This record gives sequence, C-alpha cells and structure tokens, in this order.
Amino acid sequence: MTFNTASHACKGDFCLPDKGSYLLSHSVGRPLKSAQQAFSDEFFHPWQHGSTEPWQQWLRSIELFQSALGQLFNHSPDSFCPQVNLSSALTKLLMSHPRLTKPSAKILMSELDFPSMGYALRHALPECQIVFIPKELDITNLEVWNRHLSEDLDLVFISQVYSNSGQQAPVHSVVAATKQQGILSIVDVAQSAGILPMDLTETEPDFMIGSSVKWLCSGPGAAYLWVHPSQITLCEPKDVGWFSHENPFEFDIHNFRYHHSALRFWGGTPSVAPFALAAHSIHYMNQHPLGLIRRHNLRLLTKLHTTFEAQLVSPKASDQCSGTAILDFGDAQHKVVAALKTAQISVDVRSLGVRVSPHIYNDEADIEQLIAVINKAL
Repeated sequence: MTFNTASHACKGDFCLPDKGSYLLSHSVGRPLKSAQQAFSDEFFHPWQHGSTEPWQQWLRSIELFQSALGQLFNHSPDSFCPQVNLSSALTKLLMSHPRLTKPSAKILMSELDFPSMGYALRHALPECQIVFIPKELDITNLEVWNRHLSEDLDLVFISQVYSNSGQQAPVHSVVAATKQQGILSIVDVAQSAGILPMDLTETEPDFMIGSSVKWLCSGPGAAYLWVHPSQITLCEPKDVGWFSHENPFEFDIHNFRYHHSALRFWGGTPSVAPFALAAHSIHYMNQHPLGLIRRHNLRLLTKLHTTFEAQLVSPKASDQCSGTAILDFGDAQHKVVAALKTAQISVDVRSLGVRVSPHIYNDEADIEQLIAVINKAL
C-alpha cells in the first residue's frame, strides 16, 4: 500500500485505545494491527510447522530488518548490525576502536543526552575524558557546538533529538564540522528514527546507534548499530561470538576471523523475535512518501505551538524541534495532568513539562480534544 495522506488513512492500521488518544510515541509507539500475524508468520510458523530447524527463515527475518533499515536511512543493509539496546551497542563500539581505547581519549557530549549513554561511555572507557556541553546552552545552535569542538577531541556524541527538552541538534552541520577537524562522530537516533529524516549517504557520520521502540512502533529489543564502511576494518569488538565470525558455520575453535561487515559486532546466538517484528513495522513506515510523517507531525505540533505559546518550552522552528511539544503549566500542571488522565489522553511529564508527541495515527481531533481538556482544567 502507498500512502499519500497521513492519519485518516493510517489510523485504522494501528492498535489504539478505544477511548481518548495516545500521544506517547516518544516513549513507546503503538503496534500495527498486522504485527501479530506478521510475527507469527516470521517467527512462530517456521518453528511450529517447519519440517526442519527454523534458523534459515529466522535469519531471513534479520536480513529483512537490515534491509528495512537500509531503506529508512539510505545506506547499505550490511552496514547495520542488530543489537539488544543502545547501551550495549555503544559499549561494544567504544571498546573496539583503537582511537577510543587509548588512555588519553577525549569525548564530547551534552548534559542533555540520555543518561544511559553517559553511563556506557564512562564504564566502557574509564580512563577517557568526557567534556559536557552544559544543559543550559541551546543545543540547536551550531555555534554552541562549534565553540566546544577542538582538534584534541577523539569522538563527538550527537543525539539527533533530546527527549526531555524536545530539541533537535543540527546533526548534518555538526558532523561536517567534525570531519573538518578529524574527529570521529556518533549519532544517536533513538528519539528521532521514524519521525525525522537521517540520510546516512548524505550526512555520513562514522557511527550511528538507534532503536525501534518509539516512532518506528516496533517494540523493545530491536536496536541497531551502523558503522561507516571506512571504519569497519578498524573496529575489533571484544564481545564476539560465532555470529561475529566471517563464517559462523565454520566451527573451528582455533580460527576466528572478524566478519567483513558490521555483523562483526553481532556476538553469539542472536535474538530473532524483536527483529522479525521490527522488520514488519519499519517496512510499513518505509511505504510512506519521504517526509510525509514529519509533515503531518509538524501540522499537529503547530496547533499546540499556537494554542499554548505561553506554556511552550520546546522549540517551534521545524529545524529545531523534535517530534514532541513540551508544555509547562506551572502551578496548574497537576490539574492539567489529572484532567488528561481522566480523559484517557496518554502523555507523560518530565523535568521541563508535559510531553506530547503526535504520530501518524493521531489526527486533528486528537489534538483538539487535548486542547479542550487542558483549557477546561485551566
């Protein structure tokens, strides 16, 4: 199926609450109604009904997952390696690269980055120096990044989107600046994949990590690591297994050779179920015209930006805002949150305010209901 418009054509494809509305895609995206059958076909059917062991079809599901990611991010599927989660992917990567494992390695990240990434950096590279961009600075501003970039840096960690502030980093420009200064770059797309574009052929960071649980509506467990082809042979992962091998079925305990692709980061016997589910969901998202989901998201965000301009604490500009609007109602915050809960409108609250994330399965009626409930509470 090909889609030319957004929510009215897609809302019926997703499992949504019977009442109220779901605006929590920044946390967990809603599943497709077809996901259960697709999962059964790809995972259970070859296991329950096949006459031989199911690994051949299970591994085909992994290839479909890589292919879907390749289409989503416009790059070769074999540059993607399935991972359990982002922390594991980042740890494997950090411990594999000679430039990062040296005692004097220096890394730049933001205090707004997801804490898990900082934990992984610190423990994977205990001797490295981590420099933080202060959380008070405008992370959407390229000049802020430029003031913190220096040639003595070895790696810059860039989140395309910052979950608690609703901000979008100028990823393409920051990556270009790191290339000019000979600094490695890694981009975290956990909060942006499926809602903001990322063309890896155009932007070309050195590494990228991401997951499928949010805007890609694929559930937990289907994370991924992307490695630029120029970096593959430099990386020698420590956490390996038979699926990291050039030929997993060689079975020679005395002879290990890294896989020629990003699959050298794979490890031992792989998990299959999350990737079978994710491949189906990402394929569905890929059928939409390029940019359609983001344009729909921005239309609905604009209604919130206009109505609650005084309460908006996240950016308004399309090149600075994420897929999420963050609203601070001050002393009335608890009343607003309680009213939304009573109306069965799913949002959440973080340090800066109420987070609202309209996806392709939301429409104008969802936003109008949200606005009406908030206005009544106020």
